[in-house]
Amino acid sequence: MQDSVQTGQGSQAIPFDTDKLDRLMEEAGLDVLLVTSKHNVQYMLDVERAIFFDYMDALGISRYLPVMIYAKGAPDKAGYVGHGLETHQREVVRPWVPTLKTSGHGSLDAIATAVQMVRASGVPAKRIGVETAFLPMDAGKALQDAFPNSEIKDALYALERLRAVKTPAELAKLRAASELVTEAMLDVIAHHGPGVTKRQLFEALRVAEVKRGLTFEYCLLAAGRSHNRAPSEQRWEEGDVLSLDSGGNYHGYIGDLARMAVLGEPDAELRDLLAEIDAVQQAAFAVIKPGAMGGVIYAAAERALEGTSQRNNTEFLAHGMGLVSHEAPRLTASGPVRYDAADAGRPLEPGMVISVETTMKHPERGFIKLEDTIAVTATGYEMFGENGRGWNLGGTSTR
Repeated sequence: MQDSVQTGQGSQAIPFDTDKLDRLMEEAGLDVLLVTSKHNVQYMLDVERAIFFDYMDALGISRYLPVMIYAKGAPDKAGYVGHGLETHQREVVRPWVPTLKTSGHGSLDAIATAVQMVRASGVPAKRIGVETAFLPMDAGKALQDAFPNSEIKDALYALERLRAVKTPAELAKLRAASELVTEAMLDVIAHHGPGVTKRQLFEALRVAEVKRGLTFEYCLLAAGRSHNRAPSEQRWEEGDVLSLDSGGNYHGYIGDLARMAVLGEPDAELRDLLAEIDAVQQAAFAVIKPGAMGGVIYAAAERALEGTSQRNNTEFLAHGMGLVSHEAPRLTASGPVRYDAADAGRPLEPGMVISVETTMKHPERGFIKLEDTIAVTATGYEMFGENGRGWNLGGTSTR
């Protein structure tokens, strides 16, 4: 492995609002940040993730640990500690940070190098912000030992607020991710007919997304009357519904949507059930606009849910989207992913992106769901990847 140490301003402009980050750090009582999650490192450097470690972090007896260093009010003191295996990437596109060291091998030496850089910069370090969920115990202990008189604090909230409003470039990536995931799902539905297994559909969607330039993350799929969404040998047969809920990653940004299909023509009941789900979705969309409190989305959806025939079998969820699924805005404290409803009482802002999903677990007709990606605009909202929101007919390209 190579060791690389470079100093001097990179060729890129700083990709985030330093004044906003400084304010967030002041509110959180932080002097310096040590950012170690791959998604936040990507955001703060605005460069491609380390290729060798994009899939997993484990290597030998340790793990990959990138460390981005940022001191409040001092972007000229920023630095990055990368792994030796990403040296060539950082030579091709050099991050904006003045100090760059691609000399890491594992978690302990990466954090030791970061400590040296903080000390050499002379910035205050009495209150150090870290991502506690993304800092391994050995590195966390080494950091505390290096700064025994400093307070180590979780910086998740400050970093999440920094990312909450997307730039035009980020919105373009989220749009592309959403459109490509939808396109892949519709392609798989059209090219598969009676007798195909859920496992075959899973693999076909994985291939379809990869062919479109996405990194396949997951597919939750249910067929027939079953509510089970794992790949299996269950077959999709004539008259069965099919629910596809897939996440595909485009340059780090997530496309996460759900679409419905049926083998044969949907009967009147199926059309009515999907229309009820869409009515809940549309009610939620209608209140999304800048300045509206985040909580109005749930209030509108709950009112629409009361008019559905399957109220007791139907659930609504809305959550933020971006580099992470379920990032800010966080709108509920009672959803399947546990967090506080920090944005229920805060105004929506242009550039926020929200996943809106309504799920019906019908006891006879099966799993019926729509999930859509909504961007808050200056005047209201815009949907990404809007195709295929009705009943899509399976096997149309095989007949």
